[in-house]
Amino acid sequence: MSFTCGLISAAAPDIPVMSFSRSISNAAYLRNGKRNFGTRRRFCCKSQLGVAVAELAPITSASYGVLLLGGGLFAFAKSGSKGSLFGGLTGAALMASAYFLMQSPETKAIGDALGFGSAFLFASVFGIRLAASRKLIPAGLLLGLSICSLAVFIIAYLQDRI
Repeated sequence: MSFTCGLISAAAPDIPVMSFSRSISNAAYLRNGKRNFGTRRRFCCKSQLGVAVAELAPITSASYGVLLLGGGLFAFAKSGSKGSLFGGLTGAALMASAYFLMQSPETKAIGDALGFGSAFLFASVFGIRLAASRKLIPAGLLLGLSICSLAVFIIAYLQDRI
């Protein structure tokens, strides 16, 4: 497994990633040898595991959306809960939008961000429901799925922004 970390300067993206063996003060030098402290630097890490997880983001979006829709329909059929039906339909629509945005390289980061925001929203909702009901099924199970989806989307977003 390869793993690269370093600092990337936003003003000079063609400069290769610096390793930590050099001092951080050298990161302020550009190709012309002048110091430039006004450039924005960001920390980045690339690993094969992160790239593999980032490739799972569209599959995660589609499967999580289907699970939210199925859960909303099941809750509506079982107890007549219109809130669960609305939540399931909303979650499915958000995840479908994220899935379709992830298909194009230009909008992949936006799709990852939408998936992350949606998963964060549903993790919050299911966390509140778990705290109120203290029942692992369905709130605890859906909270776990939401947190896993959240992790996949944040890794994918960080990989796509690099």
